[in-house]
Amino acid sequence: MIKNLVALNQFINKEALSGILLFVATVAAVIVANSSFGQEYYDLWHLPLGINIGDISVSMTLTYWIDDGLMALFFLMVGLEIKREMMIGELSSVAKASFPIVAAIGGMVIPALVYVAFNPDNPLGFGIPMATDIAFALGILMLLGTRVNPALKLFLVALAVVDDLGAVLVVATVYTSDIQSQYFLHAAIIYAVIWGLNIKGVTKLLPYLILGIALWVYIHAIGIHATIAGVLLAFAIPIKSKLDERKFIKESKKDLEDFEKHIDEIPMLNHDQIDSLENIGYNYDKVQNPLVRLEHQLHGLSAFFIMPLFAFSNAGVLIDFSTVNANLMIVLGVVFGLVVGKPIGIFGFTYLATKLNIVKKPENISWSEVLAVGFLGGIGFTMSIFITHLAFLDESIIAAVKLGVFAASFIAAVIGVILILRAKKA
Repeated sequence: MIKNLVALNQFINKEALSGILLFVATVAAVIVANSSFGQEYYDLWHLPLGINIGDISVSMTLTYWIDDGLMALFFLMVGLEIKREMMIGELSSVAKASFPIVAAIGGMVIPALVYVAFNPDNPLGFGIPMATDIAFALGILMLLGTRVNPALKLFLVALAVVDDLGAVLVVATVYTSDIQSQYFLHAAIIYAVIWGLNIKGVTKLLPYLILGIALWVYIHAIGIHATIAGVLLAFAIPIKSKLDERKFIKESKKDLEDFEKHIDEIPMLNHDQIDSLENIGYNYDKVQNPLVRLEHQLHGLSAFFIMPLFAFSNAGVLIDFSTVNANLMIVLGVVFGLVVGKPIGIFGFTYLATKLNIVKKPENISWSEVLAVGFLGGIGFTMSIFITHLAFLDESIIAAVKLGVFAASFIAAVIGVILILRAKKA
């Protein structure tokens, strides 16, 4: 239990710092895009790059390599988080999972319906207000410090994990290009081999990652968004370590005793001591949980490189409100979906489900705090921008939606902070 809390706190701290870095990257992108370097900024991200593997050619702009390639690593981490939470975390039991699951469902369904209500003839952008940017939301909670109920962070993390799962399903089923069915068999065989490694008890991560690259290539060739390969790979990563913890302790104690027994006057390790250290190192690799180890390795890369780079490459938008006027209903659908739909969905679904005795509200969270989390869930930002690029091809629509996402995220954040501070005083 203590280990899980420590791991969760480390996760929250990294996500919170990542949120601050995301904000800096976004502001920098907007400034550069509206400066004299705007054209160079645009040309850089549209630089074409390609690779050939056999008869498969993958050629995309630099932006798409970030969105489809690096973001696949981000989605791999998301998948690992989902699997971990389902196995040992806040979603590992019905009692723990029911409240945040209901909240997340409400926070996805209502914003989507709000968007469709504004755009009944063009509903494809419904996924944009469904997304929650966990890094930004946790970054705001970190800035508020001790004025935030710690249980609120746990609730937000659990809700966001389910929200991420919903986003993955939407991306996989809705935002796909033309399906090239001839590559399904290739992808299925590779994925079967990956699961074969899991079943055989292989805990080395390298074979999974190599096969994961091949899976990404064929998923991309099929026409399904290639980031889904990261999620599929995550679910196949084994969670069980190869060496039992007690056996590790027993063998490590023996190796340490051997190390101490062979201490001599020479200021260098002797062969016996080196053997003892190598045994400890070998067992250290075997006792580590492969899933948690990979998640830990990816977390820093994702939080401090992939997501800021994604934000810097995608958030740069010309501040031109004529694009908003030209696409007003789409923008209003996104803004009202995030600012109104999210809190209504999260608060409304949980309140109704509690009154119907379907779920039970955690005693250490008040209803006003649930509403505050509902508004923080309206911070769509990077995930909303990611889905915007999948939903639309027209650059003017994308630019307008980005401005709407920025405005909605800012409004939702301000209201959420005010509600949290009021709940603390009450």
